[in-house]
Amino acid sequence: MTHKKKWLLFAPAGLALIGCGACLVQWAGQKKEHGSDWVLAGTVALGVLNAGVSLFGRGVAEVVLYELEEKELEESFDYNNVARF
Repeated sequence: MTHKKKWLLFAPAGLALIGCGACLVQWAGQKKEHGSDWVLAGTVALGVLNAGVSLFGRGVAEVVLYELEEKELEESFDYNNVARF
């Protein structure tokens, strides 16, 4: 899988998990406020949130690798061998 495909997979998935984790954190907070059992809910919520941050971070790393790869390809291109019209 190329760096671009990884970036396009990890970044949106990470953003979706961050949003889902934030909603779950709020839900666990409401459970705590109402006196329900909230520890397991809060643990799962923080796990989902941190997984989203991790995936998004991996997406950022992949876009940097992709841009470095593209820059190397541009620098190695020999413009003197291009046919002229």
